[in-house]
Amino acid sequence: MLIDSHCHLDFPDFAGELDAVVTRAQAAGIARIVTISTRVKRHAEVLAIAERFADVYCSVGTHPHHAHEELDIGVDELIGRTRHSKVVAIGEAGLDYHYDRSPRAAQERGLRNHIAAARATGLPLVIHARDADEDMARILEHETGKGAFPAVLHCFTGGRDLAQRAIALGLYVSFTGIVTFKKSDELRAIAQSLPAERILLETDAPYLAPGRHRGERNEPAYVVETAKVLAETRKVAPEEIARQTSENFFRLFRKVPPQAAGADKLTQSARA
Repeated sequence: MLIDSHCHLDFPDFAGELDAVVTRAQAAGIARIVTISTRVKRHAEVLAIAERFADVYCSVGTHPHHAHEELDIGVDELIGRTRHSKVVAIGEAGLDYHYDRSPRAAQERGLRNHIAAARATGLPLVIHARDADEDMARILEHETGKGAFPAVLHCFTGGRDLAQRAIALGLYVSFTGIVTFKKSDELRAIAQSLPAERILLETDAPYLAPGRHRGERNEPAYVVETAKVLAETRKVAPEEIARQTSENFFRLFRKVPPQAAGADKLTQSARA
């Protein structure tokens, strides 16, 4: 069993093909898919996809690229939208200094609002962090001082210091197909060094197709390729990566129910 903890099934890249994409994921052994919100004002589209497929769940939140467009959406609205059974996470929110499509002050304000919603609901915050390691670590440490909250640094491409500071706060780190790229030696070294109980897998589809699929549109089934490389990097069997990352997922995404009766022991252990 593998899980794609982060993708974007509402993006135009998948239009007209969702049934086939989800079917291929199931055939590849992907037990759960979380499709991630990037704009609260378009959340209905994400939620409709989660409602359509039994094994697909979603988040609610505003990507940092759009932070300045949705500052009118407060913590209470985010919390209210999590009452739906299929909404299992907050975000993605964070800081993106690579593109700087939203003013940095707006990105930080949006991130702190999402942290407050994660703290209030107990749902994991999905964090986007690109070229903003120091500010991200500073905000996470300051906010944790106000009260702990569950979170994952998604599509991790930051430095070792950010990863270690996040782990020290009790957060998780998630890896995409980038870890399979030839020039990602430094990222693989970080992935190898982290505690086994704090790592997750994702595709970030339709972006960042791994390995032999590089250059193609990514999709949830391809998380299998990332899992293989992560297993090689950490010098464990692929089955161990599947078991550990799935257990980690259910521990963090506590609102997602077990896959089936056969998964009860796994999930109960993860949530204990």
